[in-house]
Amino acid sequence: MLVTVSGHKMDITQPLKEYVADKLERIERHFDHVTNTNVVLHVEKARHLAEATVKTKGATLHANAEAEDMYAAIDALTDKLDSQVRKHKEKTSDHHQLGGALKVQKLK
Repeated sequence: MLVTVSGHKMDITQPLKEYVADKLERIERHFDHVTNTNVVLHVEKARHLAEATVKTKGATLHANAEAEDMYAAIDALTDKLDSQVRKHKEKTSDHHQLGGALKVQKLK
């Protein structure tokens, strides 16, 4: 998974990049088909904003989070993305049984 971290009106430090990468590993554990993730971090006075776009096989997911601390905003962002990824995975998985409908199965 390729993770791109950029800042708007702020400098991105190496510990901040590593924190984002560590948090986004949780998303990759739940869904293997994540190809690209763009994270943009903003600072507006006392508001810290984090937004991310995750491109997966078959969908593009987007989430925003706001907090008084940048690390808290990243935590909230990953929680939102994780729930979206789990929901997308649930939609794409096949829930049918292997035998098919009862009409098709042979009775013994």
